[in-house]
Amino acid sequence: MDDTTEGDRDAGGTAPLPFRAAVDALRSARLRPQIEVEATPAPKRLAAFAYALEAAVVDGDQDLADGRLVLLHEPSGHDAWRGTFRLVTLVRAELEPEMAADPLLPDVCWAWLTGALQARGLSYGEPSGTVTRASSHYFGGLAERPAASQIEIRASWTPREGLGGVPDAAAHLTAWCDLLAQVAGLPPAGPGDASIVTLPQRRDPQAR
Repeated sequence: MDDTTEGDRDAGGTAPLPFRAAVDALRSARLRPQIEVEATPAPKRLAAFAYALEAAVVDGDQDLADGRLVLLHEPSGHDAWRGTFRLVTLVRAELEPEMAADPLLPDVCWAWLTGALQARGLSYGEPSGTVTRASSHYFGGLAERPAASQIEIRASWTPREGLGGVPDAAAHLTAWCDLLAQVAGLPPAGPGDASIVTLPQRRDPQAR
């Protein structure tokens, strides 16, 4: 049985070695056990090669936060990225009313992202993104439901490439998971608070 997905199948040629190496690094990253990660179909038309992951911060049967991380690769480079790789993310979480009312919340959330990258000693460039705070109020037959608020972080950045033109994709994934955990309200991970991420072993990363 063919267990490849759109996010892994080589469509029209062999993926470049740097991209394959970056994807392998994502698959072998060590993450804290509260975060569940799995491969998902990558978006098309964003880059020549793409690989995507979905993650959720889980506490019992409750999802505290979720998100998506996409690794893009243009072998010939991309002017706007100023590099050949780009990471694109979406992170979402429900908010406590007190936090949702904080006028500095968008700035704090963006600082969580950049701080997570810096805390891992990662070099990156061209960061951009938005932080959106949304609230829902219920009426009529739903009037008994309490008001709910959600934060959404959309961002992208260019990971600096190392030996062989390969970025430290595993470290960027770990930093991104640090952001997810922080948005979810988890305490910082301890030295031993990690486990091996098990991702399905596919044939080839996606080439559009």
